[in-house]
Amino acid sequence: MEVSYLLKMAESIATTVNIKHHERLIKDAYRIRKGREAALKYTSNPSEEGMDALIKNLQHFREEGANKEEKTTYDYLIELTEEMYASDGPTGFMSTYQELDDMTGGWQKGDLIIVAARPSVGKTAFALNLAASHCKNGDAATIISLEMGSKQLLQRMISAEARVNGQKWRTSSFSEKDYHQASLAVGEISNWDLTIFDKKRTISEIRYAIRRQVHQNPDAKYITIVDYLQMIIPAKQYDREDISIGEMTRELKLLAIEMEVPILLLSQLSRGVEARHNKRPLMSDLRGSGNIEQDADLIMFLYREDYYQNETDKADVMEVILQKHRNGPVGTVELGFFKEYGHFVGRG
Repeated sequence: MEVSYLLKMAESIATTVNIKHHERLIKDAYRIRKGREAALKYTSNPSEEGMDALIKNLQHFREEGANKEEKTTYDYLIELTEEMYASDGPTGFMSTYQELDDMTGGWQKGDLIIVAARPSVGKTAFALNLAASHCKNGDAATIISLEMGSKQLLQRMISAEARVNGQKWRTSSFSEKDYHQASLAVGEISNWDLTIFDKKRTISEIRYAIRRQVHQNPDAKYITIVDYLQMIIPAKQYDREDISIGEMTRELKLLAIEMEVPILLLSQLSRGVEARHNKRPLMSDLRGSGNIEQDADLIMFLYREDYYQNETDKADVMEVILQKHRNGPVGTVELGFFKEYGHFVGRG
């Protein structure tokens, strides 16, 4: 009798074979319950801020149960060794400006790259040239514009590619050559893997757009450009602008790491630069500089002498000043900038 009872007890012990499956079911139930709670909280008191919080919470709950196996130190050492032997050049995405690429090694996956300048110096034109170069290489670029519409950005890209004076879009004074060159440029741009969003305003919308792009085509080599930082609407209101900016740069840096894409974030400089005799930007000219400097892997300032002086021997020269480079050198690279076209060329 006792032996029979003990045998029944042994047989009644649950197997551990399916423990991972049951663990997954529990995690899924937990995430669904938390998502339902967040949705009910929002519907009881809906608002714009509440919607941003709901989207962020739902994304968090969705990812919370994801199984992400951490690699061991040994795994990383093997991976690094294999990359050394397999390496056939720079590890990042090239800008096609040789001197700049030599300093940066290209735009690295997971990096947050700040491109900052005073208004109308050429930030957007520079970013569009970088996107164009990337697309011409057969890769993918996503532009999130908070300042200009898609049509205006495409006009500027056509002007840069076709060497058509941008002013002619306003006067409609195109020549036969302009029509021909623009038609060729339109044909080329239509074949690029280029996506422009001009209605994403909040950090949640930007995050969702970038994630969706990468998930739709995970094998593509993406760069993402956000134009520009100070126009992003934060998830909630803060008493101080620097805290708000820090929250957004932190979100974008984490997103760059998660999606394994370089994110080029354009930023305005404060008016303090105008008060100095030497108007080349400094780190302190960044609005919310401490937080931006902390999160960014690379900070580049754009400076044009002819922006401040009509008479100069450096007309049409753009200085790209690498002020911070987490994993490489700093210094200045000069590029030729044809303002009427919005087109950059290397000077090396």
